[in-house]
Amino acid sequence: MTVKVLGLTATAGDVVLVDDVSFEVTPGRITALVGASGSGKTTSALALLGEAGPGVSLRGSVEVGGVQVVDANGPTAAAAKVLGRVVAYMPQHPGSALNPARRIGAGLSELARLHAGDVAEAMRAAQLPGDRPVLRRFPHQFSGGQRQRIALAQALVCGPDVLVLDEPSTGLDSVTRWQLVGELAELAERGLGILLLSHDLDLVRALADEVVVLAEGKVQRSGTAASVLPPHAALDPDWARPALEPVLTVTGLNAALRRRGRSPVLQGIDLELAGGDCLGVVGRSGSGKTTLARCLAGLHERYDGRLTLSGDDLPVLRKRSAEQVRRVQYVWQEVRGSFDDRRPILEQVARTAIRLRGLSPEKARAEAVELLAQLGVNESIARRTPGLLSGGELQRSALARALLAGPDVLICDEITTALDEEGTRKVLDVLGRLKADGMALLWISHDLGLVAAVADHLLVLADGRVVERGDPATVLAEPADPETQRLLAAARVGREPFRAA
Repeated sequence: MTVKVLGLTATAGDVVLVDDVSFEVTPGRITALVGASGSGKTTSALALLGEAGPGVSLRGSVEVGGVQVVDANGPTAAAAKVLGRVVAYMPQHPGSALNPARRIGAGLSELARLHAGDVAEAMRAAQLPGDRPVLRRFPHQFSGGQRQRIALAQALVCGPDVLVLDEPSTGLDSVTRWQLVGELAELAERGLGILLLSHDLDLVRALADEVVVLAEGKVQRSGTAASVLPPHAALDPDWARPALEPVLTVTGLNAALRRRGRSPVLQGIDLELAGGDCLGVVGRSGSGKTTLARCLAGLHERYDGRLTLSGDDLPVLRKRSAEQVRRVQYVWQEVRGSFDDRRPILEQVARTAIRLRGLSPEKARAEAVELLAQLGVNESIARRTPGLLSGGELQRSALARALLAGPDVLICDEITTALDEEGTRKVLDVLGRLKADGMALLWISHDLGLVAAVADHLLVLADGRVVERGDPATVLAEPADPETQRLLAAARVGREPFRAA
């Protein structure tokens, strides 16, 4: 089943999102679209389904297995025949693909009945156990990386001929990520055509047969990964570390998914975070990292232990004062669902400063425009509604929204996963300045190289427990725990080619 995209153009009013883009996806091969956030990758990929974001018009030619799904007049009536059956799409934000009110097994079984698929095989291919206890859980009872794999299982259970994957490695630890590389390579060898959208250039180097580089909606160059991608470059921010008093302390933290004492997710967590410190937290998907972040933010209530902020008890969010809410801010992994689709991003970002700092709407908007620009989101983009922003633009907007509160503690859960190298540098520049001024950071990430570069201290979680802690350079150079050793080994393997281009 061959996909041919020729002269694709997408516009939203007077704004050109995609301009004369062409590429092919052929059976047994992996084509990758790469480029900065907002370069048109997702818009181009959705066109394979004859779909577009709200207010977006498509023109050009998109042909899937001989069926015209987009022509000079836009999406055709035949596009509905392609969705799910021929082309399956896994979105960048897995939460949008999962029904929060349904157990995951019910959704997978329904798709399997419609498409004669195999739930157990789809779960295996997505690197997830397919036993009954797992299938009976709801989406919120999984980590972000696990939800990413559930969304992949939903796509695979349809048995498509073409698979479109938008940032499939988001939220995955190095071990699971490399297992996913092997599974995608195997699917391609079976004859599946794969369109891969990713900022993870190591993933692209390992898998892609053809790479198409987009910038500002246009094709800049195409070819093999070796010929069009830059060499791997490690980020090395120069972050100051002021010596300030402890601001956040956690003692004996235990947390569960359901009633206390059942389904433990965190067990006996102790940590201390001083002003100007950055504490890195790493571990496999499902190890408890996001639950830890949610406990600190007051969003997870099934826990015991003690949390203090500057020596005072820090209760759950609904019992926190406005000042406590302002002082502890959280940027979570799946930001898409945190924005109101009907209101411009700029208005939603500025609202934080109005509510928590008492600024006037005019001053709050001015601060929001300035901060967003520092993060690489200009005012014209910020005045759009969320559906017209890329994943990376939404991610930086969520960060700006939290920073406008003027927090003492910022909890960052995979806040650079949708960003290219330049976008990540802008984020690090802004956070580095605030850290030098005394803001404390809790940095959750699967990117071990980035964590090593930004963190002053490191915690490694496994099965809800701290299995290793210390100076990042020491822990990552000489890991004592087998879990840390596995994470590092997989990260090193991930630098090597998996498929011959």
